[in-house]
Amino acid sequence: MAGRFAGKTVIITGAASGIGKAAVLLFAGEGATVYAADIDTEGGEALAQQSNGMIRFQHCDVCRTEDIKALMDRAASETGGIDVVFNNAGAGGDRAAIDEIEPAGWDRTMDLLLRSVAFGIRYAVPHMKGRPGAAIVNTSSVAAVGPGYSPTTYAVAKAGVLHLTKCAATDLARYGIRVNAVQPGFINTNIFTSSIEIDKAKVPAANAIIAQMSQSAQPVARGGQPDDIARAVAFLVSEEAGFITGTSLIVDGGITVGPRHSWDPDMPGLFQALQQFADTPA
Repeated sequence: MAGRFAGKTVIITGAASGIGKAAVLLFAGEGATVYAADIDTEGGEALAQQSNGMIRFQHCDVCRTEDIKALMDRAASETGGIDVVFNNAGAGGDRAAIDEIEPAGWDRTMDLLLRSVAFGIRYAVPHMKGRPGAAIVNTSSVAAVGPGYSPTTYAVAKAGVLHLTKCAATDLARYGIRVNAVQPGFINTNIFTSSIEIDKAKVPAANAIIAQMSQSAQPVARGGQPDDIARAVAFLVSEEAGFITGTSLIVDGGITVGPRHSWDPDMPGLFQALQQFADTPA
């Protein structure tokens, strides 16, 4: 039985680990030819070797527009066009506060998280025109909805991704290309340890701590997994989402529903604290 994406050509950046890897395996498992792009050559090639040719690795630094263009051109030349693009590559970026950040750190973070998405769209679209059901998904974040989820520069870049998604959806509607975003919450990937440069030998232990913490970080009492995001992306580019464009899907276990006291009975808020006065005789 053919999968949902049989015969489709899919591009995924940041593909060698985490959310990207989960998405590569999902799309390839449902029949797509997937171009898995990453700076991690070892991880990308290992992924491709699992796949019987359904996964094709391309070394790509998304901060280099020439790498992005080469990725899109290769996929189109080998398969005849591009049907799906998942602009996912990213990292934690510069962690400095706004009163301390240097221009180079700001620019590097914006290049990686925002500019790369813009040019991922730019160089894919010529190969997507005329492809029925063509769709793009960009990785934003719950950090885009407000402060407190990430460093400042990361949050601003991810908010930019949301607005870029809306603008691109209007620009590309004339070609029948849908554009949406996904906003992951606390997902158990290496982004946390890689962004703070933990020694490689300590990464497994650090990831175990993160996984334990993530079980209680939101109303859904388990840590988010890369597959949670991959399935959301697959929905957004599928025929089932054919009437959806220019919007975003928050996949966060409820972490953004409200302050912690709104869902955690062990964390009283203002009204709970005042209740003691109503319950106590004068």
